[in-house]
Amino acid sequence: MTGKDGIPMDEISQKSLELHYALRGKIEVVSRRHVESREDLSLLYTPGVAQPCREIQADYNKSFDLTRRSNLVAVITDGSAVLGLGDIGPAAGMPVMEGKCALFKEFGGVDAFPICVDTQDVDKLVDTIALISKSFGGINLEDIAAPRCFEVERRLKERCDIPVFHDDQHGTAIVVAAALLNAIKVTGKEMGKVKIVINGAGAAGIAIGKLLIRMGFGNVVMCDINGVICAGDPGLNPGQEEISHISNLAHEHGTLADALRGADAFIGVSRPGLVTAEMVRTMRCGIVFPMANPVPEIMPEEARRGGAAVIGTGRSDFPNQINNVLVFPGIFKGALMVRATDITEGMKVRAARALAALIPEEQLSPDYIIPSVLDKSVADAVAKAVADEAREQGIARIG
Repeated sequence: MTGKDGIPMDEISQKSLELHYALRGKIEVVSRRHVESREDLSLLYTPGVAQPCREIQADYNKSFDLTRRSNLVAVITDGSAVLGLGDIGPAAGMPVMEGKCALFKEFGGVDAFPICVDTQDVDKLVDTIALISKSFGGINLEDIAAPRCFEVERRLKERCDIPVFHDDQHGTAIVVAAALLNAIKVTGKEMGKVKIVINGAGAAGIAIGKLLIRMGFGNVVMCDINGVICAGDPGLNPGQEEISHISNLAHEHGTLADALRGADAFIGVSRPGLVTAEMVRTMRCGIVFPMANPVPEIMPEEARRGGAAVIGTGRSDFPNQINNVLVFPGIFKGALMVRATDITEGMKVRAARALAALIPEEQLSPDYIIPSVLDKSVADAVAKAVADEAREQGIARIG
């Protein structure tokens, strides 16, 4: 298997390991003012620092003005669903959290700090995060397994007065929605009349389904390891039960292959090798987004052999990389910019539309439906959309 620029994956893994040994961590804390004199010490620390403390004690909102809180996000995991590695624990998840923090800074100019919590108990996890939330301007939940992640996010949104965002759910949903908006334009399909099959009814799949339904793409059919999900099916978790009542409008039953017949789009957030060229051939000018990483549900060349019109994956070595880095730096940059109290459904929709609009219609093509993940102008466009929506919804605390 090869990765970016045709380099074998085992070589990339080895080089990454060597780099991590050399760096001993991808982020560091840097002072914004050097201590070079007694006056510096007096102003930055004691005795001068007592006055900012008094100001915050008198007015809680000044904690955003007098500390780095206004531009600081906590990136938090319990290590239960890390990348494609699964439940590897909080310590083993730290390299991913550090990497996420580096991307926040590199692409959005947002400071972020990794926090790996050694519990999978919902009560303890929620309490821990809520109790430290006054140190941050936003909470980015990461790599927490479903269905626990739904409850953790819901309860934290109720308890915290800062934005809480589970990137595996909503970042994925936003970038998929943006790519799908442009793929529909390329293929000439009609918004509102699209049948979309999503395979993988975990955190990402359910969030994608809910956002696409909210945006009015058409009929979403969710599938899991047992096949098509339909309202009334036994054994559904709360997230699956909720979406079952607004998806699969024709009440289909059967396998993934059954669902794909006559479908306009396939979105995979599951595991490798589940889709064949023959299955793609039964679709209608299919839009195929197999995003399992590092090996997708179907390789692009196979999807193309089956007649796929537009193909996007999560990988950097194929066109149309559908990656959350196009979303989360801008989402938080915009929310922090106006000191929003929440990240709402409206903000997600607006972010998706802003991301899609970055490619002029005359430049759209089957191999160009989403901006490059290395395009650092993306975060500003997403941030503006999020900030504007927050102001319009009345959840911005500053202009």
